Amino acid sequence: MVSGAFMNDRRADHLRVAAPSLTAAVRRARVEEAERSDVIDDLRGAELARLEALHEAIQPVLAQVPEGVDIFDAGVVPGDRPRLFIDMIAFVDMARDRRGYRFVQDARHGRVTIAESERIDTMVDAITAYIARRLVERDKAQASAQITMLAPGVVSGAAFLEAHAPVAAPLAAASPAQRPHPRAARRGRWRHWFASSFRFVLEFLGSVTLVALVWAGAYLVWVNYLRALWAAYLGAAPL
Repeated sequence: MVSGAFMNDRRADHLRVAAPSLTAAVRRARVEEAERSDVIDDLRGAELARLEALHEAIQPVLAQVPEGVDIFDAGVVPGDRPRLFIDMIAFVDMARDRRGYRFVQDARHGRVTIAESERIDTMVDAITAYIARRLVERDKAQASAQITMLAPGVVSGAAFLEAHAPVAAPLAAASPAQRPHPRAARRGRWRHWFASSFRFVLEFLGSVTLVALVWAGAYLVWVNYLRALWAAYLGAAPL
């Protein structure tokens, strides 16, 4: 009987499973995280190097931007996803395969991919075309602003000449035949003064008429309804 019990204890020892070690598992997890971090750091370093190479390649294009244009501020910004910003709304980062460039613009309705390639020269061409389009849009915006300022009644003639001297210079240098006749200019000023005075008189008369109608309506309501109520509940009416 003793030998049978001893054999059963040995068989039970073979069936036992060793308890898992949390310390060993934490150690393995730290080693794996360190290896993964090294790989991520290597990939990020490679992305930064490729973006800096592209930044150097577009320097000749940025050097040709006219003076006074400050909408382009190209530079590489490191981070989890390094980016080469061209301006406030467009940047270049690396595609998902970490090998190709991706030129992206933040548009009004979402992010738009302008170009995507592994070649630096292709990306330089795309960035150059983008800078050209932005310059054209800027010129159109400035032209629209000048047209708005030229609209009648926006600014006075003296303020316009002070603010837009380069634009007014060709007008001052025009030939006498192209300048308006003084008599016609005086008639235009008198016509403008008369129209302004007439419009003021009409507005004044309209305001007076409106006030008179309001007072007349209030007086009729008082005479027909409110005066009797006042006399019935409060005594003699004041009017």
